[in-house]
Amino acid sequence: MWGSTLNPINSSILATALLGIATGLNVTLAEATTLVAAVYLASAVGQPTMGKLATHFGPRRVFVSGMSVVAVGGLVGWLAPNIAWLLVSRLLIGIGTSAGYPTAMTMIRQRVDTFQTGVPGNVLGSLSIAGQVTTALGLPLGGVLVGLFGWRAVFFINIPLALIGITGTLVWVPRDVIKPGQRRGSLLQALDPLGITLFAGSIIGLLVFLQNLKEPLWWLGAVVVVFLGAFIAWERQAKIPFVDIPMLSRNRPLQRTYLRNFLALTALYLALYGLSQWMEQSLALSATTVGLVLLPLTLVAIAITAIVSRRNLMRGPLLITGVCIIASGVTLIFVNSQTSIAVMVGLSIIMGLASGLGNIGNQLTLYQQSPSSEIGVAAGLLRASTNVGAIFSSSIIALAFGKAATDGGLHNIAYAFSVLGIIVFLMVAFDRAIPWKATR
Repeated sequence: MWGSTLNPINSSILATALLGIATGLNVTLAEATTLVAAVYLASAVGQPTMGKLATHFGPRRVFVSGMSVVAVGGLVGWLAPNIAWLLVSRLLIGIGTSAGYPTAMTMIRQRVDTFQTGVPGNVLGSLSIAGQVTTALGLPLGGVLVGLFGWRAVFFINIPLALIGITGTLVWVPRDVIKPGQRRGSLLQALDPLGITLFAGSIIGLLVFLQNLKEPLWWLGAVVVVFLGAFIAWERQAKIPFVDIPMLSRNRPLQRTYLRNFLALTALYLALYGLSQWMEQSLALSATTVGLVLLPLTLVAIAITAIVSRRNLMRGPLLITGVCIIASGVTLIFVNSQTSIAVMVGLSIIMGLASGLGNIGNQLTLYQQSPSSEIGVAAGLLRASTNVGAIFSSSIIALAFGKAATDGGLHNIAYAFSVLGIIVFLMVAFDRAIPWKATR
């Protein structure tokens, strides 16, 4: 669980350090901002890859290796003489922290299969809570570190965090047991480097394309289609594929889970980043006040996740997720610069329900729908869909706001929010493959 928190926290901790980095290294703020996207890019490719490695080598080994990469990345960032080395650092941190979630899911599934303990709702809920808490804590933690020690501290902090993860794993986590038949073929066949390369090209191209929908790079979109087609064609005939395309093509419920997670997380990131920008500019609230207004989102998400996970509920929480997103979107249509903070706090609570219910509902659904042998890659793909949602939301915000976060721009976001909620609700309502409770 410790390792699964490092990826979310590194996605948000850098925000308060960007101005200091730009000033300290004499680069523009736009150049410094590329460091934020670096972790999303590395994670989108790294998490499914780490899941694949965990299946072949064992989750304990892969997790320790990933934390070692995080420590190296932290050291590189701490000593970096220029922005290029900081970019290398963030890529290393993104790759290393990608090991946390898929290896945790692999360990959980292996233990359940071995001891036949049933669906571990509490454990899955704890994973979801850990991600939500650390994402929210990244901003204030980064602010404290930058204020006390300077911007390099947000890189250095990864060194002790990684070492704690490595030590705890070596002391308390049992050694990996590789079952007969788990390692098939040669190492090169098992890792499927061509499949990983084509997948990486598809995802990185897609994320870069989504970053600027205001002036789309259509040629890049065509490149993404070519890479994706080549990836699917290769994986269908690969002896040991990186992603089991035939299984995924047959498993329509799992495909819908990835799409539903992408849509729900796009809405959540629209709320986190779009609403915060609007409150700072149109309501003239300080960053501290905006953080306090959005704090109920995190607290409610944590509380509802704990409640739902103990009961292994799936269909109901996902339906309510759609309803909450729709309700938030409709309310935002009537919000303007004269709206009271009390209304914004109420919206934060509703979006907290959507966040908590959507995260745990989709996580339980993925656990239910994925074959045991593919759980690591499947979990990594779920997180990859989250990263794509984050990038996509940033493009929607840029299109809606333009040069300033106005009321009109917020209302455009509200329309997008409402449409996303309607799609999520209808997808769940008409999906008979989602049971009311997880059963295995």
